[in-house]
Amino acid sequence: MRGMKVTILDDYFDTLRTLPCFSKLAAHDVTVWNDHTQETDALAERLAEAEALVLIRERTEIRTPLLERLPNLRLISQRSVYPHIEVETCTRLGIVLSSDMHAGTPSYAAAELTWGLVLAGMRRIPQEVASMKAGRWQSGMGHTLRGKTLGIFGYGRIGSVVAGYGRAFGMDVLVWARESSRARAATDGYAVADSKASFFERCDVLSLHMRLVDATRGIVTEDDLARMKPTSLFVNTSRAGLVEPGALVEALRSGRPGMAALDVYETEPLLEHPLLDMDNVVCTPHIGYVTTDEWELQFATVFDQINAFADGAPINVVNPGALGARH
Repeated sequence: MRGMKVTILDDYFDTLRTLPCFSKLAAHDVTVWNDHTQETDALAERLAEAEALVLIRERTEIRTPLLERLPNLRLISQRSVYPHIEVETCTRLGIVLSSDMHAGTPSYAAAELTWGLVLAGMRRIPQEVASMKAGRWQSGMGHTLRGKTLGIFGYGRIGSVVAGYGRAFGMDVLVWARESSRARAATDGYAVADSKASFFERCDVLSLHMRLVDATRGIVTEDDLARMKPTSLFVNTSRAGLVEPGALVEALRSGRPGMAALDVYETEPLLEHPLLDMDNVVCTPHIGYVTTDEWELQFATVFDQINAFADGAPINVVNPGALGARH
């Protein structure tokens, strides 16, 4: 195996070095960056010598102005979808993108965080913790889940798992999705809404579970949110862009829905935003997939992709046209 200069971006807590799978990179010269930047000049400097780039999901966008300044880069290795990477430019420049799409394997970590946010939002757990730490006792009333309607918008790998959690908690699960997904949900024994409008009207908890693509961008509109109950909870652990820009803040200010629990945002890291100042909103910093167990699973494959490339037999190649191209 030929050793490569490998750079890892956005490993905020220097976690990857602590995982057993990191030993897969023993033959390579590895540089890890623990902070985040999206500045092209800074990234070009950091990646000037890199032959292989490891990305942690979509934390950094890899666009043409940056790629054209990286003459040594031969491989980008990551996992899952890649809307943050300009693949056509990679192909033109002879940069291979290897990304395991893990077909049929959901992120149980993301599903579990979704359920944690459902419980936190409906039972006001963060608010009650804050109340006690401030020297007070109970600060308000939450809602029981049993008997309530859980809406799953997008019935894919993660949505189907969350639906099962709802069933285990005694909730009535209601699904809205594209036609093929609705048929699959019905086969799995879940109720399917008559329409998108009735779906938003009926749900006590509504959770988004779909990819962000052109067809789904802004799929949740201001009118959709206005149909929700004043006691309902809107949950998003998928992508912020699924919601029409600005619609959620205005909807919460109007009282429909009454609550939100979020793990994803239009700009990340998010340090200032009206959502962070709302008492009826629970916010987590995009940690749906951030567990040591999940990272061991994901990065074992990401590092295997680097070793396969170094051995001259790349795997999970998204852009095979890059294999014969040169800078």
